[in-house]
Amino acid sequence: MAVITISRGSYSKGKEVAEKVAARLGYRCLSREVILDASENYHIPEIKMIKAIHDAPTILERFGHDKTRFITYYQSALARDVQKDNVVYHGLAGHLLLKGVPHILKVRIIADLQERVRNEMERERIPKQEALSLILRDDEERRKWTQSLYGVDPWDSSLYDLVLHIHKLTVAEAVDFICQAADLPQFRTTEEYQRKMDDLALASQVKAALIHDYPGISVTAEYGNILIYTKANDRLAHKLKEDAKSLCRDIEGINDLEVHSGAVGPPSAI
Repeated sequence: MAVITISRGSYSKGKEVAEKVAARLGYRCLSREVILDASENYHIPEIKMIKAIHDAPTILERFGHDKTRFITYYQSALARDVQKDNVVYHGLAGHLLLKGVPHILKVRIIADLQERVRNEMERERIPKQEALSLILRDDEERRKWTQSLYGVDPWDSSLYDLVLHIHKLTVAEAVDFICQAADLPQFRTTEEYQRKMDDLALASQVKAALIHDYPGISVTAEYGNILIYTKANDRLAHKLKEDAKSLCRDIEGINDLEVHSGAVGPPSAI
């Protein structure tokens, strides 16, 4: 029993690897399904969700509330999906969105650039230079997206437990390595690790319920005890406290809930 996230570039065969790992282990394989869940649960048109979470941020978007709100909705949907365990996820930034859960096996798939270009040329029926430009632009947009939201470079190998190069390795060999790693004790789901996953899902759900009216909040959860942090003024903080009380009735699993005003929250907060 494990949770595996696979980070990949376009045409890197990461999707193929993810699907084969899931088939080998008998796990669910998730990517676009999370967007659909978020769109349905939070009543956001699918195309709007896709644009918000995949487009590289412009100068103005970096300060826009909508993009952050949609990412929060996506994180909540992902955390709920992964909470069920036995998952291979190869979508958006799983290694960052699922922060604080220690047993997740974080994999990065990289591939030879020329091979990626050939794959793009064949699929899109376009010339080599156009294929190269599209791939480089896509890589740069993904890089800017991660840097703007999380302040890290997605190409930094220290973010991952396993980095595999689909050039020296075949897809089948990459699948073997990932399946072997998933069976290591440190990546198996224990009762304690499941509790941390449950807390992340709960914190994400609470934040998603409040983020529309209270941008800038951060949330932690431990054993079902929720702490909400806000830098809002006293009037808005008081309103947040009143609204947050209703969540104890509406969201299952909350044992206790507190709002801390004038605070940004600890690094573990989402």
